[in-house]
Amino acid sequence: MTLGELMEAPQYSFRHEQKEAAIVEQLNILTERHRTACSEYARLVEVLHHGRGRASSLDEVPYVPVGLFKTHALRSIPEQQVFKTLTSSGTTGQQVSRIFLDRETASLQSAALSRIMMHVLGTERLPMLLIDTDALIKDRKSFSARGAGVLGMMTFGRNHLYVLDQEMNLKLEELKSFLQRFGGQPFLMFGFTYMAWAYFYDRIRELGLDLSQGILIHSGGWKKLQETAVDNAEFRASFKRATGLARIYNFYGMVEQVGSVFLEGEDGLLYPPNFADVVIRDPESLEPVPVGGRGVIEVLSLLPLSYPGHAILTEDLGVIEHIDGNTCGRLGKAFRVLGRLPKSELRGCSDTHASEAAAR
Repeated sequence: MTLGELMEAPQYSFRHEQKEAAIVEQLNILTERHRTACSEYARLVEVLHHGRGRASSLDEVPYVPVGLFKTHALRSIPEQQVFKTLTSSGTTGQQVSRIFLDRETASLQSAALSRIMMHVLGTERLPMLLIDTDALIKDRKSFSARGAGVLGMMTFGRNHLYVLDQEMNLKLEELKSFLQRFGGQPFLMFGFTYMAWAYFYDRIRELGLDLSQGILIHSGGWKKLQETAVDNAEFRASFKRATGLARIYNFYGMVEQVGSVFLEGEDGLLYPPNFADVVIRDPESLEPVPVGGRGVIEVLSLLPLSYPGHAILTEDLGVIEHIDGNTCGRLGKAFRVLGRLPKSELRGCSDTHASEAAAR
């Protein structure tokens, strides 16, 4: 199967064995493409993987550690073909990843995100609340991870309202007006996890607002919330109790593979789309671990054409709970993110914002 066929098919509809056979072949093509076009990547594969040849399974695809995108300008296109440069989240003083997109890769990532979100949003654009400030969007050629996330999600909505001002204060009267106009029909909300909690939920929980028709998509680190004993279950239960909001979907993703997001199912687990997958590796040996084993998450995607980001070893810990379990109508791997590797830098758009806010 081609990338186009995998994208056009209903997402989460392929059993793992069939899907792996399809994407390994495409990942091999990407490996050779980037080896030829990016000399830095070719040297990295030689050093890290001893020049490994064609992969016959997902765990054999040569990966690069995510931190290398902070120290190396990895791109497989001439500089003049760079259409957009994305940067990762980072607190002041931290190095950030730089991801170079050409028009084709940017278009693919946008189309892929659409196919994923269609699974829970349908095909109609919905009235939309953005739990952020419009001051975030400045330079349309160079975005932070947070800005890229907001702009990427905006395409699924209409009648957009940013509910925070530049000082992160809630624009309550504008929110009430939006709900009076659109609150009786399905509407979309998007925000990064910490911001959705600290700047939105925390300020509306006693107001009796009705968000029962809403669909909240959120993402970002959980570190700051977990420090206050707020986990995913508490996040969901609190919103439902205070506002009636029940349709809440977290997703796991990173700027180094924008577009290949892993969307939460109704069972609370994360699922790779047709054109992406995950491998869990032992933190010490880096060998793949079986279902149920804890380890470092490796993410694989067919989307990165302009830079060698098709197989990335993250700094996150996770576990694959089951494969083809089909507990919520989705096939393939179902996994959970357990946290960060010890001593790894803070990641996640909302965690980073929380740290910067605390430092001010």
